[in-house]
Amino acid sequence: MTSEVLAHLLRVNLVGAAAIFAVLILRQPARRLFGPQTAYLLWAAPPLAALGALLPARTVTDAEDAGALAEAVAGVSGPALVIWVAGTALVFAILAVLQARFAAAVRAGCGGPAVVGVVAPRIVMPAEASMYDEAERALIRAHEREHVVRQDPRANALAAVMQALCWFNPLVHVAAAVMRLDQELACDAAVLRRLPQARCLYAKTLLKTQLATQALPFGCHWPAARPHPLEIRIRLLRDPRRHDGLAGPILIASFTLCGALTAWSVQPPVPRHEPPIVALWEAASRGPTMSVMLITLPRDPPPAMSGVE
Repeated sequence: MTSEVLAHLLRVNLVGAAAIFAVLILRQPARRLFGPQTAYLLWAAPPLAALGALLPARTVTDAEDAGALAEAVAGVSGPALVIWVAGTALVFAILAVLQARFAAAVRAGCGGPAVVGVVAPRIVMPAEASMYDEAERALIRAHEREHVVRQDPRANALAAVMQALCWFNPLVHVAAAVMRLDQELACDAAVLRRLPQARCLYAKTLLKTQLATQALPFGCHWPAARPHPLEIRIRLLRDPRRHDGLAGPILIASFTLCGALTAWSVQPPVPRHEPPIVALWEAASRGPTMSVMLITLPRDPPPAMSGVE
């Protein structure tokens, strides 16, 4: 059982790493051709591919290599499982500490702008009224409300959970950081679709929020943590194009579906076993059987004949 768990974990990470690598290559061309929203939707491919790797594999009559991966890790399954559980617990503890620090900053009035929470997300704003004027605060609220409408806090929570479960996979941590940047770009584009006249004020507000650097694992944080993502966000604000076509979403849907099907198809097949109820039904359908046993009894010797006088 332990070796099977590790085999599934390794298979999910290999498939997920391949999907992440493909998304990292395609995200910038997709952004240029179809817009930030389509590029952000590409990040649905890695979790769907991982889910495809966990679906029941196809069955065949003879599958000699069905448990090859499980057999390969059988020798180290015990210690490896302990290390994986310890690493997962450590990463969850680190994420909990970061979340607690951000919550403390919010209570102190210096946290945000951000969306906090997964089940019931809420918008938090810094207490200093002098940092933003009323127009800037309205833009920030519009941005954070867009996160809530698009279910971005739940997507970030899923990414944080995957970071904890796949802590040994560096591509998962890279994907979480890049996915959040693409998420912010998509949210910026969605807000400016409704408020195209606010591009200049939007850029100035982004520059102000660069001063806030609290980490928020479970939620959506307005500012970027590094100058380079902020430069990307401000540069894209200058792009007035509207990407309203269906070509991008159709291509992304096809890409994610193909990724999930490919992940399912590369699983090693498992041998086909008939359930006991099927075997009993087939035996009953043949009807009662009759066994004939031939028993040969020994003969009595013929009586001796007396002589005739």
